[in-house]
Amino acid sequence: MSLAEYRKKVDAVDDQILRLLQQRIELSKKIGQVKRQSSLPIHDQRRESRILNRVRGVGRRIGFDPHELEAVYRRILTVSRQVQGEDLKIAYLGPRGTFCEQAARTHFRDQPATYTEKSSISDVFRSVDAKEEDFGVVPVENSIEGSVNITLDLLFEFDLKVYGEIEGRIRHNLLSRPETSIRDVGVILSHPQALAQCRRFIESNLPNAELREESSTARAAQKARRMKGSAAIGTELAADIYGMTILARGIENTRDNYTRFFVLSHRSAEPTGRDKTSIIYSIPHAPGSLQRSLEIFARRGINLTKIESRPMQKAPWEYFFYCDFEGHLKDRKYAEALKEFEKKCALLKVLGSYPRAR
Repeated sequence: MSLAEYRKKVDAVDDQILRLLQQRIELSKKIGQVKRQSSLPIHDQRRESRILNRVRGVGRRIGFDPHELEAVYRRILTVSRQVQGEDLKIAYLGPRGTFCEQAARTHFRDQPATYTEKSSISDVFRSVDAKEEDFGVVPVENSIEGSVNITLDLLFEFDLKVYGEIEGRIRHNLLSRPETSIRDVGVILSHPQALAQCRRFIESNLPNAELREESSTARAAQKARRMKGSAAIGTELAADIYGMTILARGIENTRDNYTRFFVLSHRSAEPTGRDKTSIIYSIPHAPGSLQRSLEIFARRGINLTKIESRPMQKAPWEYFFYCDFEGHLKDRKYAEALKEFEKKCALLKVLGSYPRAR
């Protein structure tokens, strides 16, 4: 068979694929109509997980790389969501170009979404609480600096669910105006934590530069874009947004620098098989009460991944505990453990069960 004949057959197969894709899109439109009539959310995470698991399994059996096939199907699912309804509305801690925006765009990369920057973590909570946005993305913990206390306090204050978590590696870059070389840099701007986390690079390469603290790495990039002889420490996303050159990549002191972000919503996430649950609770002031409460998890073989105390804002010398453990509350084992645990508590607030970060 000649090359032209093979190509003709390929064209015929492509025509079949396109007709099948058209059929799938038409079915997705009808599904979207049913969802809107029933007031169901467009995004069904559990259903999509089942589709992708099945696709990977079929791919292995017929000789495809399951991950490459999954990438193709993720795009198909994105288009299907687009024809079913409106874009998701996502709020994040701004300004544009922050690690928080980068995390939000990574998490929702396969879904049609519009992103809105907020000036504070409190504003993200308020916008989701008022249903102005479908989801909010906020930092909750850094592997070096520890917990973001304002986020823990607002989780106590607001009646929102934790719908998911994101773990993002914090990769700092030295950004400057396009015409600036590293020899020209006399001022470095960034968030205080970013400056501290890049101390070794600065001491080795720019020991005489003046360090100026800004409210965020993105704000630093905005200012450095207007200042000759300056540079900012920030994200690759900020360089793209503000039209800056990356003079040096990965300048952080340690590669083991990660930030954990929470995805906030009024919705509850369905079980995936690799989930976490977050709770806030307080216990009576009595000797051994904390130990007795935590023994419930140990006895049932439930792994606690985090526990931390925080002062209650309107009750001096009173504290609540923030706690994460593995498992989903739709699983009987974890639901029964929490029911027993609640009896030991003066207060218990379930923040949600959600998929663990990949």
